[in-house]
Amino acid sequence: MASVILHSPFSVTARIHNPNNLRPLSPPSFPTIFFRSSSSPLAIDLSSRINRRFAVPRRRHEWEVGCLEIESEIGIEVQENEQLLGSGGGEELGSQGLLTQMKEIVTFTGPAIGLWICGPLMSLIDTAVIGQGSAVELAALGPATVLCDYTSYVFMFLSIATSNMVATALAKQDKNEVQHHISVLLFVGLISGFLMLLVTKLLGSVALTAFVGTKNADIIPAANTYIQIRGLAWPAILTGWVAQSASLGMKDSWGPLKALAVASIVNGIGDVVLCMFLGYGIAGAAWATMVSQVIAAYMMIEALNKKAYNGFALSVPSSGEFFSILGLAAPVFLPMMSKVVFYSLLIYYATSMGTHIMAAHQVMIQTFCMCTVWGEPLSQTAQSFMPGLINGVNRNLDKARMLLKSLLIIGAIFGLILGSIGTLVPWLFPYLFTPEERIIQEMHKVLIPYFLALVITPPTHSLEGTLLAGRDLKFISLSMTGCLSLGALVLLVISSRGYGLTGCWYALTGFQWARFLIALRRILSPDGMLYSSDLSHYKLEKPKAA
Repeated sequence: MASVILHSPFSVTARIHNPNNLRPLSPPSFPTIFFRSSSSPLAIDLSSRINRRFAVPRRRHEWEVGCLEIESEIGIEVQENEQLLGSGGGEELGSQGLLTQMKEIVTFTGPAIGLWICGPLMSLIDTAVIGQGSAVELAALGPATVLCDYTSYVFMFLSIATSNMVATALAKQDKNEVQHHISVLLFVGLISGFLMLLVTKLLGSVALTAFVGTKNADIIPAANTYIQIRGLAWPAILTGWVAQSASLGMKDSWGPLKALAVASIVNGIGDVVLCMFLGYGIAGAAWATMVSQVIAAYMMIEALNKKAYNGFALSVPSSGEFFSILGLAAPVFLPMMSKVVFYSLLIYYATSMGTHIMAAHQVMIQTFCMCTVWGEPLSQTAQSFMPGLINGVNRNLDKARMLLKSLLIIGAIFGLILGSIGTLVPWLFPYLFTPEERIIQEMHKVLIPYFLALVITPPTHSLEGTLLAGRDLKFISLSMTGCLSLGALVLLVISSRGYGLTGCWYALTGFQWARFLIALRRILSPDGMLYSSDLSHYKLEKPKAA
């Protein structure tokens, strides 16, 4: 018997079992295998299709090979949804014409957008509602969201590790192992959540004072009120991430999407009632967001319970399990945190420019984040369909270049549409966010760099997703660190020379365009992954995370 185990979108373990007494062939000699799933798309019995040449005498023999080496030899047909997975999908997509290929990419990325926009949408709702009442409270949202939202990305390893470990256990058809992983990660998430709750209670005010400085002491009480209320949801947020990622590891995106949709609705209604009708201001927005996050976490855990897993069971991890969890997120942690740190620096420097400038920056950065997430699924598409075309046994660089061309065209279209809409809203309808003319004037000053930064972001996601698909992780980490270092230096110069908020946004524009140009040059260089037949400089290690 044989099974194919998907550790992540980048790796496959092929385990071969057979009672015959023959010597197994080497892994590159796998024949083309087509199989159907009658239960799970991640664990498929190949006993009726496997060649008897892969026999092993009286013991189990295992080969572990990267998906980049094997996936182009495997075609997968899944009865449940009739959607090609892994290399099968990538091979077919790479073989289509440009227009058909672009249509398939849009169809593939569509459902993923819903999961990406819910978080920024809740922050944007808070910004719009609070901005109608007080400029000070609107300005206070900037540093408050850094401590509430941006710091949460430190715990992204929980999400990455959960989807990876759950998918792997499902591939083995081991329900007990799936439950154990969920219980361990829920425990880690819960403990991390209570730790963050304690830190917020004890050090929240100190952290805010250090972040905004004594010159902006007037916003600290409002910001502290916001983070103290939001901090109550830390345990729910992190356990909710684990439950959401577990569902995604089970190929269920609808459960998390429903939970996030309900949370967004609750947040919106709560903001309007508490802030606009009852006059609770920033405290009302914090309560609305906190309650919505708790509801979302509960719904995600209940979604696990409906799949016959206990979403309330906890298990203490061993030291080895804990370090394995951390190791899973290592390849993507540095690039992700580089972006988070740069956005945090933007807010940090904006806080030194006065209340109205801080308020204007809060509006613009939240609308920017709301627009940029629409390009994230393009990165996911590249990571799903590119690997077999770049490094598979039957690699086809012509098809890979065609796929990248489609992704870049779609990214350019997304960028123009999102850039236009994202710029027109604060330009023509600024009163959606604030009635104060001074804040609106500051918003309008940054519209040009805002558009230039936004328009290039979706194509950048396409390129960076391709680099991830080609396992060029070292280059991505070094390039993102370099962009962060240079961007931080530019922000320091801009702040010291008094170029104001406009200068900060031009620094963001440079940061985004630098990411795009560096990734494009890397991919399209003569010895790049889409042109060179020499793969020796791309170390094909088994990646740890999706």
